[in-house]
Amino acid sequence: MGSSHLLPTPVIYLVEPFGGSIRRQNASMPHVFWDDAAVTRGDGIFETILIRKGVPANLEAHIERFRRSARTLDLPDPGVDHWVKATNEAVADYVRERGSEPEDVDARCVWTMTRGRETTRVPTAWLTVRPIDETALKQRKSGVSVMTTSRGYSLDTGEHAVPWMQVGAKTLNYAANMAALRWAKSHGHDDVIYIDPTTERVLEGANSTVIVVKKGGRIRTPKPGPGILPGTTQAALFEYASERGWKCKQKDIYLNELFKAESVWLVSSTRMATRVKRLNDKKLPAPENAREIQELVQQALDASLGL
Repeated sequence: MGSSHLLPTPVIYLVEPFGGSIRRQNASMPHVFWDDAAVTRGDGIFETILIRKGVPANLEAHIERFRRSARTLDLPDPGVDHWVKATNEAVADYVRERGSEPEDVDARCVWTMTRGRETTRVPTAWLTVRPIDETALKQRKSGVSVMTTSRGYSLDTGEHAVPWMQVGAKTLNYAANMAALRWAKSHGHDDVIYIDPTTERVLEGANSTVIVVKKGGRIRTPKPGPGILPGTTQAALFEYASERGWKCKQKDIYLNELFKAESVWLVSSTRMATRVKRLNDKKLPAPENAREIQELVQQALDASLGL
């Protein structure tokens, strides 16, 4: 009776490192060992890709960031061709098993590569294809309430810089981000935006990029650097919007600017564009062009599909 409430079984493909074979994995069978670095240290990388109309969206940007994350963590280059092949096969399985037409399917694909087992020192790699979380779909439509917070630490790029800090990598070590989200939810909010506690410079969301829309057709985002991961969705938006007359720029943004903007958005692969409707208990007015901004992000991602 309760089976209709169970989440659909994910499609999982194992990806052997160094361009090896790919194969479907039974979702009910274990794969990651007890001594894998992902389990013992959260040591690995991941990339979340939107499957849009049955096709991986913004794929080249995700490939480049995945490889950049591997370089940053001194992991072997994950390669490209076998990941793309595994993704296409997994998506085809997912579409077929849902009994849908490809153009009717939106989903969430996650690539994961860890440093591997202590006993073998061979990276462990796999990908999953699953439905987009209902919360993410709801937030696309209804927006989010957000709190600002410090990360609890800062990254110095000057003479006191710490060279081994993982700047610019999308790592599996997400415990602090998840703790920040739980903290926000315990205070009646949906998400967080990190800020520098000294200057109130805006950094990023827990798993998203901050976008600010200003008067005069201007779109701004915090300049990537220490504490700010370059966003693939943001990059696609800027390229697409710039070609259509929007004035897009990466620059330092400060907290007071968020309250003065026409609108503030959190953008990411699966949530696409989610408007910040409340910030630190202050309601942000809904702009007249809210739907236009959402469509702009959707069109930017659709433009990457090659259909």
